[in-house]
Amino acid sequence: MIKNKQVVLAKRPLGEPTDDCFRIEESEIPELADNQILIKVCWLSLDPYIRGRMNDVKSYTEPLAIDDIMTGESTGIVIKSTSTEFAVGDRVAAHMGWQSYIVANADDPRLMKVDLNNGTLSAHLGVVGMPGRTAYFGLTEVGKPQPGETLVVAAASGAVGSAVGQIAKIKGLRVVGIAGGPEKCRYVKEELKFDDCIDYKAGNLAQELKAACPDGVDIYFENVGGDVTKAVAPLLNSGARVPICGYISNYNDEDITKAVTPFHILAELDEVPEHRFFVVTEFHDRWVEATRLLGSWVGDGKLKYKESVGEGLENAADLFRGMLKGKNFGKQLVKIADED
Repeated sequence: MIKNKQVVLAKRPLGEPTDDCFRIEESEIPELADNQILIKVCWLSLDPYIRGRMNDVKSYTEPLAIDDIMTGESTGIVIKSTSTEFAVGDRVAAHMGWQSYIVANADDPRLMKVDLNNGTLSAHLGVVGMPGRTAYFGLTEVGKPQPGETLVVAAASGAVGSAVGQIAKIKGLRVVGIAGGPEKCRYVKEELKFDDCIDYKAGNLAQELKAACPDGVDIYFENVGGDVTKAVAPLLNSGARVPICGYISNYNDEDITKAVTPFHILAELDEVPEHRFFVVTEFHDRWVEATRLLGSWVGDGKLKYKESVGEGLENAADLFRGMLKGKNFGKQLVKIADED
């Protein structure tokens, strides 16, 4: 009998999530009912939004309850099916948490078939998956880019930020990234072909950013918050737009309700730019369209990506902490099983 391994929320974190916030449980996999599938998980995605779901605070979605499976998306292979919609061998993405096997109803909206013509199974958790779609819709629908404008994107070497900048280049914008450390900045400029990239760890972010944006900033794609937002805000032009994807610098605050967020920082400007928080689920009916477009750009070499891969569900919590501190380089994944 195959056993399933799951990571559940054992207690709510105060600041950085410690090991005792997570608990690994094992259970037997039940027989499938009608119209169900069994997925062998191969790849697990670790994303910043997960940290917010661990807090018992009001947000755009319900927080995790104690003993709930840790939230997150994974990709894998159907190994059993009682459904006419899915066959054994189908590749799927499932937003059903940190576990090694998933039993799902075939009509569950959290399932999405994976077309490997658009990219690898792991890429469907990154550049052609949720982060890539977040970058695409956040930039095009909320940022409303126009050729010749200047875009600044924080966390520029990460899964979302790297895609934002490259899509902006495809759209004809001048793109300046912000990243942590010379290696990440070199990658952003030399590999991803951003016009410039500022190392926020070097200690003179505001001055270097101003020099890199002589015509000001028309779009600021917000991923970080805090001091980065404070450095960008004075450079925002009249009519600027700020899509707010997240603000990871505050996610480990002991009380995030007291955080100085991008909303506070932008509200203090003489001219408050157009800005809003958005989530990719707003555009759910266009996910397949976006995935195909992103996949075509990857195939054409216009959209490059990097993956940071850890191994084993038992190491997911430690990898998650590292991702929140920026230790990952590109999309943070956990390899759960081989793709066979």
